[in-house]
Amino acid sequence: MKRVVVTGMAGITSLGSDWASIEANFMAGRSGIRRMDEWDRFTELNTRLAGPIDDFAVPAHWTRKQLRSMGRVSRLAVGAAEQALQDAGLLGNPIIRDGRMGVACGSSTGSTDEIKAFGNMLLNSVAEGLNANSYVRMMPHTTAANISIFFGLTGRLIPTSSACTSGSQGIGYAYEAIKFGRLPLMLAGGAEELCPTEAMVFDALYATSLKNDAPQTSPRPYDNGRDGLVIGEGGGMLVLEELEHAQARGAHIYAEIVGFGSNADGQHTTRPEVSTMRRAMELALEDAGLEARAIGYVNGHGTATEQGDIAETLATHALFGARMPISSQKSFLGHTLGACGALESWFSIEMMNRDRYVPTLNLDHIDPRCGELDYLRGEFRPMHNDYVMNNNFAFGGVNTSLIFRRWA
Repeated sequence: MKRVVVTGMAGITSLGSDWASIEANFMAGRSGIRRMDEWDRFTELNTRLAGPIDDFAVPAHWTRKQLRSMGRVSRLAVGAAEQALQDAGLLGNPIIRDGRMGVACGSSTGSTDEIKAFGNMLLNSVAEGLNANSYVRMMPHTTAANISIFFGLTGRLIPTSSACTSGSQGIGYAYEAIKFGRLPLMLAGGAEELCPTEAMVFDALYATSLKNDAPQTSPRPYDNGRDGLVIGEGGGMLVLEELEHAQARGAHIYAEIVGFGSNADGQHTTRPEVSTMRRAMELALEDAGLEARAIGYVNGHGTATEQGDIAETLATHALFGARMPISSQKSFLGHTLGACGALESWFSIEMMNRDRYVPTLNLDHIDPRCGELDYLRGEFRPMHNDYVMNNNFAFGGVNTSLIFRRWA
């Protein structure tokens, strides 16, 4: 078995594209949520809240040919991947192109502009807006494929289109590919572009926040006054590397991945199951060879939906007891769907390495139906931990748990 370390990290969010900017916004209690006036034309959509990235621009050195196959979701993924490779000292290094590096990445869906164009063909019998690259921009594995092609990666390509666990499954499957000796380098993560159709998915389930005139007060994970989730967008990528390979090239090591657990509820597409959520965490602990008491912090999924918050925290309490610190960065960014597992893994590692942990924004009154835990509220929490866990749970009953170890 090989040991797997993180040697590069990057992300693109509504609060910035580097940790210093994002952390400054976290510390100021400033969220990336705003009212989407442009959604007013969707009269049957109730929510008007989202966490858009208003300042994202395609890098000037990207060519028109490279951009043809990339919708916004792939551009966010490739942009984060490029930054992560730069951070790892691997951008432009020929070793990433000789079969030693693969990619594991996903999103909930491909770019929806292309889906709209194909729908227009079916409805109106016209091919307006369709071209040779339309399917490539729309296909479920568009992020992984575009990353591979953009950087010339010829190792394994693992697409993880699994809704809210796309990013965490990307990291987990990449970790396993290296752990079992299949290759020494992987780019891993996820992305999502903002689309009103995604808000409508949750709106139809009566699961979106309707605090349209007070965007900074929502979402409210774990709070008794929550009224639903808010959709966001972003991209997050990690460079994973076999330990000896990283040491041989003198790479900076941020953390070690020591555990990954993933399973399915097998019960219902949208109603989470406490027992299988807990089991996913146990699987990660078993993979890491750790007891529950070793974990010092859990980065919760925390979507601010009633069923999700309650089930997740009951599962976390059942395994760790009331002493476990927990928080959710979705309170700042909204639910970035396919990106959240990767972004929250990045945040978990940054918090662990800096010994200060981000609280849950807008958590004023803990829902008494949630599991008894040490909910981080108000100020940053100073803590020194050797192990942190990041959990994500998705429609379809998909559960993931990742464990990161501090690198001495």
